[in-house]
Order: sequence, then C-alpha cells, then structure tokens
Amino acid sequence: MSDPARRGPFQWTVAVPVLSLGLLLATWSSHENPVVLVAIAVALVGSILAAVHHAEVVAHRVGEPYGSLVLAVAVTVIEVGLIVMLMVGGGEGSSTYARDTVFAALMITLNGIVGLSLLVGALRHGLVSFNATGTGSALSTVVALASVCLVLPGFTTSAQGLEYTASQLAFAAVASLVLYGAFVFTQTVQHRDFFLPVTSDSQGRMTGVFDLADSDGDGHADPPDGTETLISLALLLVSLVSVVGLAKLLSPTIEDAVSALGLPYAVVGVVIALLVLAPESIAAVLNASRDRVQISLNLAYGSAMASIGLTIPTIAVAMIWLDGPLVLGLESTQIVLLVTSVAVATLTVVQGRAKALQGVVHLTLLATFLFFSLSP
Repeated sequence: MSDPARRGPFQWTVAVPVLSLGLLLATWSSHENPVVLVAIAVALVGSILAAVHHAEVVAHRVGEPYGSLVLAVAVTVIEVGLIVMLMVGGGEGSSTYARDTVFAALMITLNGIVGLSLLVGALRHGLVSFNATGTGSALSTVVALASVCLVLPGFTTSAQGLEYTASQLAFAAVASLVLYGAFVFTQTVQHRDFFLPVTSDSQGRMTGVFDLADSDGDGHADPPDGTETLISLALLLVSLVSVVGLAKLLSPTIEDAVSALGLPYAVVGVVIALLVLAPESIAAVLNASRDRVQISLNLAYGSAMASIGLTIPTIAVAMIWLDGPLVLGLESTQIVLLVTSVAVATLTVVQGRAKALQGVVHLTLLATFLFFSLSP
C-alpha cells in the first residue's frame, strides 16, 4: 500500500465509496436478484479496503494515539447502527443479537486482531515490542466493561434469565460511558506517551519512540495536508456507511444460508462482526508488518472497548422504543472462552514483547470460538 501522503484525489479509493453508496441507495428496496447480490458483495469488499486506506490517511495526519481512535470509534458507531436496525426488524434471535454481535467483536479483537498482528510482526521482525503499561490499562478497561455488561447479567437475581432490569441496564450504560471516557482521556491527554509506537531490535528490546513531528517515524512521506485529510475523513465515513448498509442488504441472504445449514442464529452476528471489523483488522496487520505493533494493539483493544462502551449505552437508550427482551448475559461456554482469552491476553501484555507463539495461541482461541459458534 502506498504512502498516505502520496495519494491523489483521482483514485479507486475515491470512486469505490461513492459507487458503493450509489449501489446501496439504488438496491435498498430491491436486491433479491443473484447478480445484484454479487455486485453488493463486491462493493462491500471494495468499501472495506477503501475504509482502511482513508483511515490510514487520517491517522497519518493526526498521529498516534488519535489515529487508532478514528477507526475504532467510527466502525463502532456503524456497528451500533447495524445492531439497532436488525433488532428493529425483529425475528428469531433478535433478543440476543446485541450480545452475540458484541461478544463476537470482543473475541475477534482480543484474539483475532491481536493474534494476527503478533504473528505477522514476529515472523517479520523476530520479536515485537510494545508498551506494557499502556496496553495493560487498555486490557483492564476491556475486562471491566465485559464483566459489567456481559457477565454480570447472568448472575443477578432481580430479572429472570440473562437479562438486566431497567435500572440495572441504566447503571451498566452509565458505567460503560464512564470507563470508556476515562480511558480515552488517559490515552489522548494524561498519559498519551504510553500508547505511542515503539520499534524493536532482534532481541525485542525497545529502541525508541516514533517522533510524530517527523511523519510517524517510519521513513515515509510527510503527513497529508488539511484538505486531503478532510476529504479522506469524509470518504472514510461514506465507506463505513456503505459497509454497514451493504452488510445489512446481505444479512437476509446470510440468515437464509445459516437457517438452511441448520446453524445457530448467533452465527449471523459473528459474520456481521467479521465484516464490520475487517477494516481495523487489515489496518492492524499492516502496522504490525511495519514493526508498529503498539498501533495494532491500540486498534484491537480500542475497538473492543468501543464495541462495548458505546454499543451497550446506545442499545440501552434504544430499548425505550424497542419491544421485546434484551439478553446481554453470556452463556457458560462463552464465559469460559472470555476468561481464557483474558488470561492469555494478560500473560501476553505483561511481558511488553511477544514472539510468534503468542500470536498462534490467540488465533487458536479465535478458531475455538468460531468452531463452537458453529457447533455449540
């Protein structure tokens, strides 16, 4: 992929988001034709790649750790919109759709994005280094959010099953916003230096922090100017809207395929989470290949945090108008996977550096989650 600063205005990354949005609008009310569905799938992939491109441009301009927040928050806002739209549609599994999608996003970020980033970075650079203090604080915030929003509902006694009462849901929403806001303040203001990328030598020792005033320290061109950054920001938003809209158009086809194969309805949430998180996954792997694993971890844990910390409060507000129950509590198998993932992530983060083995362990946990989603 070329340097963000060298990208001109007349490229496929400009045309694809616009064409995808046009296709979304043109096929919104009628998209059952197989040819149209293929076109939607192609446009979806193109929009994902375009989103990665424009997120890199914006991140290159604003520097770290703000750049990581751009994609994490933007994708999460779109994810929330998708969840609400599908819940409004009702149908089988609508009561657990928010939980299944958020949990899938959590497993994909904690194990998929982290594991792939560590594996790619370690295979290319031997050992990879990152700031254990900053990354550890991000992980602890993710654990607290997951515990309050996804684990506790299964252990309270005021409501039946795996649900929160209205007051409990309101508390969880407020607590989520407080935790997320506190972390963002820490990451961008109070202890910003803990989240800046570091390089590694062959033994995995930290050898320096990138100087944001000198591009991003990777030897690439200077950051793009303000005009190009604003254009990319607008196209990033268009790309993300296209991703979620096109994914929604494809979701009935996915649901039909899941039903025809006799798979659990939760698989739909897994598929949508994979699609929505694809831009962050690609961006994280690209940064890992450039020995900027700290940015990859910022993206992974920031996405997990935003997925819970922004989604649950929004869904809590939406439940004022939505009918039916909201099941947030995890099943026993999901809790085991979450606890195991947190334990492994803690052992990975505390060292401040990682080899390829850690990446393989995380990816194995992701594969375990995916397998047991298909065969619970």
